[in-house]
Amino acid sequence: MTRRLFRILAALGLAASLSGFAAPAHAEKRVALVVGNNDYRNVPKLLKAVNDARTMGDTLKQLGFSVMVAENQNRQQFSETLLAFDKAIEPGDTAFFFYAGHGFEIAGQNYLLPTDVPAATEGQEELVRDASILADRIVERLQNKKARTSILVFDACRNNPFERKGTRAVAGGGGLAPMTQLPEGVFSVFSAGPRQTALDRLSNDDANPNSVFTRTFARELLQPGENLVQVAQRTRRLVSEMADTVKHRQVPVYFDQMVDDVFLSGMAKDAAARPAEPPQKLAALPPVSVPQMPREETINAPIASFSRHNGGWSVTFSFADPTLGISWRMAGKGDFRETGFIDTLDPRTRKRMPNPSIELPPDAQAGTIEVRYVDQSGEMQGPFPIRFDPEAALIRDQRKMLDMTSTSWLSFREFNGLLVYYTHLVSYRCAIREVRIGIDTAVPNQVLKMPPCDMRDPGAITVGMPLYMKLAPSTQSVSVELTYRDGSVSEIKSFRSANRSHN
Repeated sequence: MTRRLFRILAALGLAASLSGFAAPAHAEKRVALVVGNNDYRNVPKLLKAVNDARTMGDTLKQLGFSVMVAENQNRQQFSETLLAFDKAIEPGDTAFFFYAGHGFEIAGQNYLLPTDVPAATEGQEELVRDASILADRIVERLQNKKARTSILVFDACRNNPFERKGTRAVAGGGGLAPMTQLPEGVFSVFSAGPRQTALDRLSNDDANPNSVFTRTFARELLQPGENLVQVAQRTRRLVSEMADTVKHRQVPVYFDQMVDDVFLSGMAKDAAARPAEPPQKLAALPPVSVPQMPREETINAPIASFSRHNGGWSVTFSFADPTLGISWRMAGKGDFRETGFIDTLDPRTRKRMPNPSIELPPDAQAGTIEVRYVDQSGEMQGPFPIRFDPEAALIRDQRKMLDMTSTSWLSFREFNGLLVYYTHLVSYRCAIREVRIGIDTAVPNQVLKMPPCDMRDPGAITVGMPLYMKLAPSTQSVSVELTYRDGSVSEIKSFRSANRSHN
């Protein structure tokens, strides 16, 4: 089977790139697949996708990745390449997938187009689906391989490749739809936001061989001491500023479901300034040895979720192991404090369950929470460091609430005319960068101004704060699109006024 696989890869020109994967790995490693498609047969060709893939391949090699570079892949070659990528990934690895080429969205699902995708017209959506690679399936495959960290980058936000003069195009959109429902451990980046197109160049005099996004993202990846979120944020700002110089709107977006900070190029810049905290781990490298670490089979560190309320912060810990007791402290500040118990029996230990939650004051400063627990055999495990960043935690918590309660973003009331209330959005405004609405149109085309966020009392609604707007009595619907603080964009939600229902 291995010989047959390498014969296939040799035919694709990939065997040399895969040679580094042949030896069995004994530790977590970094593996990457970069794909660039230029030479489309039935839809417009591209100029820079192959160059983008090569640049990303060179960049990832500098970051310690074993890299496969695949160019101009037809459907069968693309499938065989993904199979080879599957075989290179082992549990605990960091997997990086980069795609440059045509992408297409149909009914909210993203498809990566091989070079032999057929031309399609109205009513032929299934033709495109069957001939393309479903992006969600790549995420699923990486999850099945138990990659600890999965990074997916798509420079595919171009015009609709199926548009033809004199014909009706297949129903869908050029570029890709937001991937908001990602599993834990997955980080995705898109070269442009929904309904935006990505620039290959800034002008006719722009001789750079790479797209505006890839040239920027590749450079930022090599910046030492920047985690993935910081890389994505800097890329978004720089690309947006460059696009603005030619009066074009292109704002890259990212979606973060990482549990830990991930650094691909060195440690955090301020690591040396924080000697009291344990060193942060590099993605997919063996854990740093720390004295008095618990036994290997019980080193499952807890994770924490943060929730802001009027009285301060609630922090809830989740443990993989059964626990008999939990204690905590802010790093370097006093003794450990027990969390106590709740009136519930843990069926695994047949004892009262330790309280998994703690409270922090509303003005709690950024820092590290140290958590330890007593395992089922009575031994103390930890302490484990959990980073607390109030601003980031607040934004993430409010973003989650907005996603869960999207049917409540707007409400209507008849009072001396028609009023539309957006109190719900004001309550969670700290997670929102911009609200756009469209009145009797499915395209949000005007900005709804929101009050500023007050980190000291983020949910406060004060006297005089605008909470509604008056609409013409004939208004039938209002569409809403949110741009979150991290640059990601929500789906467009439509709220109907005629029967006070929404979808």
